[in-house]
Amino acid sequence: MIELLVDNRDLFITGFQNTIVLFLLAAIGALMLGTLLTVMRVSPVPVLRLLGTGYVTIFRNTPLTLVFFFFAFAYPRLELLDVSFFTRAVLSLIAYTAAFVCEVVRSGINTVDVGQLEASRALGFRFTQTLTAVVVPQAIRSVVPPMTSVLISLLKNTTIAAGFSVAEAGQIVPALSERGAPLLIGMLWIAIGFGILVVPLTITQRALEKRWSLAR
Repeated sequence: MIELLVDNRDLFITGFQNTIVLFLLAAIGALMLGTLLTVMRVSPVPVLRLLGTGYVTIFRNTPLTLVFFFFAFAYPRLELLDVSFFTRAVLSLIAYTAAFVCEVVRSGINTVDVGQLEASRALGFRFTQTLTAVVVPQAIRSVVPPMTSVLISLLKNTTIAAGFSVAEAGQIVPALSERGAPLLIGMLWIAIGFGILVVPLTITQRALEKRWSLAR
């Protein structure tokens, strides 16, 4: 079992390195876009609310594979900026995951007591001031567990990029098959690798929950 990992360490190292980079870039982009979509959905401007709701509805109900197909094959026909398959994979994951990030953040905002919003308005706070000074600091505490679940799902979703010429962990099994290596053992090592990558996310979640529970 160890021999397979040692003999094919080049595949595992390259695959998981690309997986980590793909995950980090997509996570940062999805958090930023998802937060922006949340602001649009809770905005007092009807057009922004409509756009935010439309985006979330479309991408939450679209299979991730179709999103990848769009960026891999339809995007080049738009003749926009020419980017690599890796970049297209990042864009696909950002566009898809941002919809779920938006819903998580919005659910956290909904947990904030309405009375606090009314009090902030009575004090003359503008919408952006209320959002940044009153709502978001309280909402963050309640969104940590579901947001961690979204990020874990994002980490697992990176394997879909293997079908679009992106050399990450999802391409380890086909490469092992070409080398004639035992696939079952290879898949077991991949599962262990993903388990190890999930650990920091879980530890961070528990640390934040513990810290904020003490702060309360």
